[in-house]
Amino acid sequence: MNYLSPLNRRASLRGDAGYTLFEIMLVLGIIAVLVGSAIYMLSGNIDVAKEQRVQSDIQAISMQLRTYEMLNYRKPNTEQGLKALVQMPSSDPKPQHWKKLMENVPLDPWGNEYVYRNPGKIKTDGFDLYSLGPKGVEGDGNIGK
Repeated sequence: MNYLSPLNRRASLRGDAGYTLFEIMLVLGIIAVLVGSAIYMLSGNIDVAKEQRVQSDIQAISMQLRTYEMLNYRKPNTEQGLKALVQMPSSDPKPQHWKKLMENVPLDPWGNEYVYRNPGKIKTDGFDLYSLGPKGVEGDGNIGK
């Protein structure tokens, strides 16, 4: 009969316990592949989220432009731009009852300023407000026209 004392039994178990370096590296490799594929699959969602943020920003800015119009009987012109919501315009037509309506003019998700024109070229009966999109140039990639 092969009898091991409790001390020897613990020693033999300790020798078999643990993972080899190869097993740890294999598990880390599998995790890296799974995380990489998840990031790749979610990358399309980031673009959709940025476009939704543009729509949200345009709605918020449009609301502040309407408030500006209610206070001053007109919207800022193209020269005054969206900065008229942050600081009082120095060019004509000067607002009659100017109030600071925004802390700062937001940038689009790609770091560009929103395009504002009054009177508009696209909406000739109102104003244009849109993002240049990921390319940052006028054209088909513009969002919010």
